[in-house]
Amino acid sequence: MRVHVADHPLIAHKLTTLRDRRTDSPTFRRLADELVTLLAYEATREVRVEPVDIQTPVAPTSGIKLASPKPLVVPILRAGLGMLDGMVRLLPTAEVGFLGMVRNDQTLEAHTYANRLPDDLDKRQCYVLDPMLATGGTLAAAVRYLVERGADDITAICLLSAPEGLKRLDQETEDLHVPVTLVTGALDERLDENGYIVPGLGDAGDRLYGVVD
Repeated sequence: MRVHVADHPLIAHKLTTLRDRRTDSPTFRRLADELVTLLAYEATREVRVEPVDIQTPVAPTSGIKLASPKPLVVPILRAGLGMLDGMVRLLPTAEVGFLGMVRNDQTLEAHTYANRLPDDLDKRQCYVLDPMLATGGTLAAAVRYLVERGADDITAICLLSAPEGLKRLDQETEDLHVPVTLVTGALDERLDENGYIVPGLGDAGDRLYGVVD
């Protein structure tokens, strides 16, 4: 698995505000949206393209366009939904599928409760959106499921990641024999006893949608 920690001052700046417990939900949503677009720029460096001939107002020339089949963007519900607008702003012609997964707070294992994906994922390049790579179970299960459905190139985009989740994702995807890439805004210190990233930013879904203690 390839890992890219995006090292950019604007990313660090936006992450700092996202981490701040005083940041309200509307501001959190806006900054998460902006941050995802920055991460998506890094994540799509190897998006598949094909040549195309065009006519400018001055002369004929050649360029590139997104190859077919188009990339598939897959937010993991519910928190991944808060990353969708920022991603499709950069890839407006991409298709979108949804995968609903939830982590059991006792076992920390992920379970699928919703699947709204295209029927045919054969040879599809997929971009999976999940704000937090904590224990790694949810994202690993999502990646494996997409590969089992036929996807042959997976890039996961996370706002924050923990070393434990990174290790688990690597271990659980190393036998898939397809390229798996993680693009993240930062690699934090560790997980706490409840499986939360430290220092982290709390529960991304709760902060996105206004359910905060």
